Amino acid sequence: MPPTAPHPEPPALTGVPVVDISATGPTRTPIQQVMELMRTHGPVLVRRLHGRDALFVADADLIADLADEDRFAKHIGPALENVRAFAADGLFTAYNDEPNWAKAHDILMPAFALGSMRAYHPVMLKVARRLIEAWDRSARAGQPVDVPGDMTRMTLDTIGLAGFDYDFGSFERAEPHPFVESMVRCLEWSMTRLARVPGGDCTAADAAFRKDADYLAGVVDEVIAARTGTDQSGAADLLGLMLTAQHPADGTTLDTANIRNQVITFLIAGHETTSGAMSFALYYLAKHPAVLRLVQREADALWGDTADPEPSYDDIGRLTYTRQVLNEALRLWPTAAAFSREAREDTLLGGRVPLRAGQAVSVLVPMLHRQPVWGDNPELFDPDRFTAEAEAARPVHAFKPFGTGERACIGRQFALHEATLLLAMLVHRYRLHDHADYALD
Repeated sequence: MPPTAPHPEPPALTGVPVVDISATGPTRTPIQQVMELMRTHGPVLVRRLHGRDALFVADADLIADLADEDRFAKHIGPALENVRAFAADGLFTAYNDEPNWAKAHDILMPAFALGSMRAYHPVMLKVARRLIEAWDRSARAGQPVDVPGDMTRMTLDTIGLAGFDYDFGSFERAEPHPFVESMVRCLEWSMTRLARVPGGDCTAADAAFRKDADYLAGVVDEVIAARTGTDQSGAADLLGLMLTAQHPADGTTLDTANIRNQVITFLIAGHETTSGAMSFALYYLAKHPAVLRLVQREADALWGDTADPEPSYDDIGRLTYTRQVLNEALRLWPTAAAFSREAREDTLLGGRVPLRAGQAVSVLVPMLHRQPVWGDNPELFDPDRFTAEAEAARPVHAFKPFGTGERACIGRQFALHEATLLLAMLVHRYRLHDHADYALD
């Protein structure tokens, strides 16, 4: 659906509460705002803002229905349409019928299969050691560490090196890399643009955005140009694959503009998801010493008293409890907190919510992860929710931190391997202490 296409007028939804927030508008934390609305009005509601309605759901049965690829597809809503201004037809923001989505997906999917993580493991380990060196310096100086900031540095350097053989050198900088600052401002522009009042003068904001977007494109174009025309036969990264791989069906390759869009997409998604998951996991470990001891015991059993171990690729698969901790952190606060689906044709969602063809439904993932299927205490941090037995007993669509269907996050195995490796190395080397009694907003 093109960005200028009209949004279908939704039919009246009998029994679905309509909550008008026009008087207050979206808050600084719009996801938490809708979560609070759902706590009051239930897991299915319409949020009305200046006459425009948006249907949100967190009901597990409805989301299982939305996972039906024959009846529903990914929806590119207004927020993602804004991201298209600098990521265009990258995997995350491409429309379902854009040819470059299927081409890039088919070419890149093998690079993100579970077995492919073996090739990325040495780079992940190299960058993890950079973070550890920085934390060692802080420990010697008696200084606290900036967990979210350092997780962002680590994951950006990892995707840069593993994906494109480009070193951002984030731990050598006192301030974030200019690419990160421009990327953050572009994402902020894409969100604040949603709340613009008609008739307002946004010339300066749009000009600043354009400057940042041009900078992102320029950096990426330099990376691509340095590799174009050179022998890529031995390249083991994503960029080498994108420059050389042919589509298995028709032999076509990705054009330069689409490669740029994919690189920008991976740099945005590849560092944001993992850094968020790691930050929340470390927060919950600091708040739950008994769980922390179990994670440490698992890592110590693998690596003994070695202060600086050499984790192998196969070691990561043995860190089952560490993975449970990460999954539980992603359950409570998934980095991708919402995703949208659209009806392929007129239908009844769950047999009770009428939808017209093209109408969007937004899934509020943190509230899905707090539904009754998770038990009587869904706000409690409990990694035992992700034992093999517990997962087998739970509906398959109850856990959606990476979206759903063919448009789910292609890099989820990359993110989980990286996060599991780093979390185990950190708890093995350090004894974590929440010195400031930090509380989530």
